[in-house]
Amino acid sequence: MLNNSDIYIEKVIELKRVIKVVKGGKRLKLYACVVVGDSAGGIGVGHAKSAAVADAIKKATVIARKNMVKVDVSGGTILHTVKGKFSASHVLLKPAMTGTGIIASSPVRAVCEAVGIKNILTKSLGSNNPTNLAWATIDALKSVRPVAVVAEMRNKPVEYFIRKKHEENKGDTEEEPNKKD
Repeated sequence: MLNNSDIYIEKVIELKRVIKVVKGGKRLKLYACVVVGDSAGGIGVGHAKSAAVADAIKKATVIARKNMVKVDVSGGTILHTVKGKFSASHVLLKPAMTGTGIIASSPVRAVCEAVGIKNILTKSLGSNNPTNLAWATIDALKSVRPVAVVAEMRNKPVEYFIRKKHEENKGDTEEEPNKKD
């Protein structure tokens, strides 16, 4: 029997102490923000506070699993450039060629790895709050449109978009033998 934690990728993106001042003094708690993904397009972010580190992470993980959304990831990257925004954090995500890897800050990298993206270029703009960057990245990933949806919007067959990609690759391979000579 498989355990649910075996199929999910869980990454802690922020862990900090927070203090609440009350009449009798100060109350110390720990804040955890966790990203959970299934490497197949499912992603969720959760955050929670608790008196112990393990409890805060566990609570945040449960919340992240409840808040999971499905995003479109194909071939280890995204199909087109997208922008995401959450609060004062902005994220720009660009598709990359195979072998590029994930070029991103740590919260954006955690989200991309958890969702199953292997090659992507990113730029974070505005606030660099880790929790807000994670939510901005998810906002950007939710706005990625599948090829079938774009083809339907433009009244073109799906092969029209796939063919262009292959023709660009053919043009690159034809030039390489000429460069060797």
